[in-house]
Amino acid sequence: MHVRKRQKGAHLLGAHCSIAGGVANAPLIAAEIGANALQLFTGPNQQWRAPELTPDEVEAYHYNRDKAGICAVVAHAGYLINLAAPDEEIFDKSVAAMKAEINRAELLSIPWVVVHPGSHKGMGLEWGVWRIAEALSEVLAATAGCRAGVALETIAGQGNSIGSSFDELAEIIRIVKGGKRMAVCFDTCHAFAAGYELRTKAGYEKTWREFDRAIGLENLIAMHLNDSKGELGGRKDRHEDIGKGEIGLAGFRRIMNDKRIAHVPMLLETPKQGDAVKSDIHNLKVLRRLIIG
Repeated sequence: MHVRKRQKGAHLLGAHCSIAGGVANAPLIAAEIGANALQLFTGPNQQWRAPELTPDEVEAYHYNRDKAGICAVVAHAGYLINLAAPDEEIFDKSVAAMKAEINRAELLSIPWVVVHPGSHKGMGLEWGVWRIAEALSEVLAATAGCRAGVALETIAGQGNSIGSSFDELAEIIRIVKGGKRMAVCFDTCHAFAAGYELRTKAGYEKTWREFDRAIGLENLIAMHLNDSKGELGGRKDRHEDIGKGEIGLAGFRRIMNDKRIAHVPMLLETPKQGDAVKSDIHNLKVLRRLIIG
């Protein structure tokens, strides 16, 4: 992971920041909200093809990242990608787009690309798991010279989406021929919506025991910190500001004081209500206030 020196004991806290005007602007926004960690798209998130990053853009990004004191960065893949797509055209486009995501991340020295595993569109869970593994094996083989890897995101479980259970993600990783270039990003809203309790001490500990058993805590490389508008197990992907949803402050207090995951970059994807910068500043302040000591 691309990590620089930070104050001893300090969390890696940040948010998903806009690349409007170019990828080099995202670290500047992160600095404005007081973050030391960052998530960004490396290209348009609703297009199959992204313009190639120019040497000047790459240099400006690295300069701004260093100037802003950003300690950890992850990329998020575009939303059109469906690595479980039964449609061959969509599948081929998704694989090609994912290869491009890895190559852009490599240029920017970003160690992980977070991606939603995909939807089997009615073909069945087992079929979908193998389809994703097939796609990612091809992606990692084609980018074998890159250090950047793939982090599967935990999913709320809507419709035919794959990745709402830790065992599903673990099975994909087991099948993929990728070795150390496969990991997981834990989204609090998605995991809660999928039925993983985060509020009570017993439920919280059970969630992480199951994660460690299936995936291994050593394979957790980032977290999306989002409260949930939906109820536990409701399978609704609806993010809410920290403390204003069903997870509430109790759940996030447990997260912010859990030494097992204190080193993991924690990134907001909370709603941007009007002023995105003010929203992120507010939510980061709420999280920091929950840290004991």
